[in-house]
Amino acid sequence: QVQVVESGGGLVQPGGSLRLSCAASGTIFSIYPMGWYRQAPGKQRELVATMPRGGSPNYVPSVKGRFTISRDNAKNTLYLQMNSLKPEDTAVYYCKARGAANPLTHPSDYWGQGTQVTVSS
Repeated sequence: QVQVVESGGGLVQPGGSLRLSCAASGTIFSIYPMGWYRQAPGKQRELVATMPRGGSPNYVPSVKGRFTISRDNAKNTLYLQMNSLKPEDTAVYYCKARGAANPLTHPSDYWGQGTQVTVSS
């Protein structure tokens, strides 16, 4: 059983900040959160930022310089600090985790339920 739980969304005014958290857990060999995605109404889900375990952060150009992805390995938690928020950042934000049932199994992706971020005055 795998759980991927996001938190931290909400309503914020343009120019404001929010910090999202994603905690991953499960009774499998390994599971870790590795990226944030978002889906606005009527649009496809898109990559926001990823941070592979042991790798460098990667951001979509529209959030570079405003968003920062980070990881707490002890808590197996991924964060997304979002500053200078814009109305176009409004979306449901999803966390993707990657895990494997055992050392010989190819990793699979697991998704959280999403957290709503609304940027509006």
